[in-house]
This record gives sequence, structure tokens and C-alpha cells, in this order.
Amino acid sequence: MLKKATHIQNSIATICLVAMFFSCTNSKKEVRDFLADKNLPVGSAVNIYHIHKDSGRITSKTKAPVFYDFSNRKEHPYNEFPKGIEIVTIDKTGTDSTTISGNYALTYNNTNISEIKGNVVILNHSKQTKLETNQLFWDQKEHYFFTEDGFRFTTPESVINGFGFESKEDLSKWMAKDITGDIETTQKDI
Repeated sequence: MLKKATHIQNSIATICLVAMFFSCTNSKKEVRDFLADKNLPVGSAVNIYHIHKDSGRITSKTKAPVFYDFSNRKEHPYNEFPKGIEIVTIDKTGTDSTTISGNYALTYNNTNISEIKGNVVILNHSKQTKLETNQLFWDQKEHYFFTEDGFRFTTPESVINGFGFESKEDLSKWMAKDITGDIETTQKDI
């Protein structure tokens, strides 16, 4: 009799547990909305290494110690790299073209504009040019960098300091504002 009572209790407990598991289903939208309301990321990763390919060719490599995916935001979805980021773009020959690094980054999904902050360094490997600043905006659609912060731009011929800098993604065709330093130019550069 005692065995039968124990068996009935176990059966009732099992039925209750199964009912609980099947009654607690949330749609993906409900989970995303809950996370957005609580300002929590929909995903996260540690020590990421992402390779981006276009038509089978590697175009960039991204490394970051921590990644948060806030794509669940309705108005301004974004990705956050709170402990820094390093991006290496690859040219058509397969060699490293440009390296971009900083202590913190945000990438807005709708606009493809990134903000990189803290010890931002951009290095063009082939031209041996380097841009250093504390804050940089990167328009990935237009392949364009800009900052209104202080900067140091180093070329093999000169070092330029100033406030405000714009250039193409490979640090070519640049425009420096409010500058100091010696600049060597040729007639064709003017």
C-alpha cells in the first residue's frame, strides 16, 4: 500500500512538472522585448574572432574580448564592444591593408556607423601612415573616418597634430583641421 501511494505521488509530481514546462513557453518576440525593456543584450560573446568574407574572399578580421548584441532595440539597434576591438581590413591581394583598434566601440546596425573611443589607432600598412585620436566615427557604407577630437597623423615624411580630421578608410585623401606641425607637399598635392 505504501509503495502504491509513493507511486501515485511520483506520478502526480511528474505530471505537474511536465505541465509547468509546457505552459511556460514564450515567443522569441516576447523574450527580445523583455531583454530590451531591461536594457539587456539579446546575445553576448567572449574572445570573439570574426572573419568577414565577400564573394569567397576574406575582407576583414575582427577581434574583441567581449561583445554584446543589442539588436533587440526597436529604434537604434547596436553592437557594443566594451573592452576594446581590433579590426584588420584585407586588400584584394590578401594582405593586411588597415588596422583599426580602440578601447571601446559601438556599431549602429541601421546606419553602419561605428564610434570607437579611447586610444584609437588606425594604421595603413602599405603607406605606413598612422592616425591616433581619442574618438573616431567610421561610416562603413562610405568607407570614411572622421573626428572632431584632437589627433596625431603620422606619415613617413611628417607628423601633424590638430583638432578635426577626415579621410577615406585607408587614410588616403585626408583633410586635417586646426593643425600644427610641418607638412611637406609637392605641387601635385595642392
